[in-house]
Amino acid sequence: MEVIQRNTLNKLRAWRLSETRKPLVLRGARQVGKTTLVKEFAKEYDIFLHLNLEKEDDCALFEANNDVNLLIQAIFMHKRQQQRNGSTLLFIDEIQNSRRAVAMLRYFYEEANHIHVIAAGSLLETVMDLRKISFPVGRVEFMALRPCSFTEFQNGTGDDFDAENVCNLNVIPAIHERVMRQFREYTLVGGMPAAIVQYAKKRDVLSVSSIYTSLLQTYKDDVEKYSSSTALIKVIRTILEVGWTQAAEAIVFEGFANTNYRSREISEAFQTLSKAMLMELVYPTGEVQSPVLPNQRRKPKLLWLDTGLVNFAVGLQQDVFSTPDINDVWRGRIAEHIVGQELIALNDNILAKRSYWRNDKHGSDAEVDFLYPFQGLQIPIEVKSGHNARLRSLHQFMDATNHGLAIRFWSKPYSVDDVTTPNGKHFRLVNVPFYYAGQVELILGKEM
Repeated sequence: MEVIQRNTLNKLRAWRLSETRKPLVLRGARQVGKTTLVKEFAKEYDIFLHLNLEKEDDCALFEANNDVNLLIQAIFMHKRQQQRNGSTLLFIDEIQNSRRAVAMLRYFYEEANHIHVIAAGSLLETVMDLRKISFPVGRVEFMALRPCSFTEFQNGTGDDFDAENVCNLNVIPAIHERVMRQFREYTLVGGMPAAIVQYAKKRDVLSVSSIYTSLLQTYKDDVEKYSSSTALIKVIRTILEVGWTQAAEAIVFEGFANTNYRSREISEAFQTLSKAMLMELVYPTGEVQSPVLPNQRRKPKLLWLDTGLVNFAVGLQQDVFSTPDINDVWRGRIAEHIVGQELIALNDNILAKRSYWRNDKHGSDAEVDFLYPFQGLQIPIEVKSGHNARLRSLHQFMDATNHGLAIRFWSKPYSVDDVTTPNGKHFRLVNVPFYYAGQVELILGKEM
């Protein structure tokens, strides 16, 4: 597979230079490119040691050596490398297969911090929960890797020139339609690295079908690794069959997607899938100022890890391919889903959760698609086209909040409107082309 330049590389470089660096646990769903990313990062080191603990010989190193310095010697010998001066990266892949390897991360931090250690694994948290293994508290740090962002997709398809313009907020009107076309392709294909590489070769989304099929089958085949409970396994498998149709929808657990499962069963299954980083439940809040507290008694929105997989699983590829405006597909849900995917990709904190706003007043159905925290404020984000007068929910939010800035993602060029709510509050609505969804921090810094 050709290597897509991932934005996370810069975060790994910052980790390498940190004075408080700890062994890094890289989290992410299957096939988002964890191993490929680390191998690319390893080119910047003098020595790279790669262990895969699915291999018995690699795993046995940790069982045979209790002392971290003896373990390091054994790893060098096992990999047929001389210990010498220079920077060293040790990558422990599939670390969930060895309780001893997980425990040894503490000693790499305390006694051998000159060795830079990255660990990763498939279904890391779910498998470790099942085996009652935990990472040493305070001795490791975590980083999430998501499917590729839009600018990474552009890199993978050879549109680096336009990617640089997107990153610098420098898409002039003359190339707006070209970059919007690229974003529609991204919405269609999604961000799974294997899908992007195949699409770049053929420029035909049908040629990627076998990759989508394989990914979906892999997630289903993994179900037995999620839990020891036969009942829970059945619920998870059902969600992986029918849950894609509920993407970007506010869902109800009881009888989810016309199944017969109870609320508790569906809730537990979603918690497990969330740990596997296959999806996220975005809960509403009635708050308009920080800190916001999610209301877990209200319906959450379901965001799957990748919009390309959603399109394939639900049968929307032709609709996305043929539309001039992704807001017109599936009642706007695909547009909302891809913006959500871009917002999730911005944050490598595994604990960070997205939220949306819903008016808690009885009888109100006012709702804002996302809230984005920025400099202590909660910035409302809408994913809608059309005239400002239609943004009634946004007007209600702005009436209640303590600032005067809102964002609307759409297919048209960048613009800023001065808006007055029916109650007389003035605010600025920044109309942002979809291709800038991953640059929201830059936009807010510019417009605040």
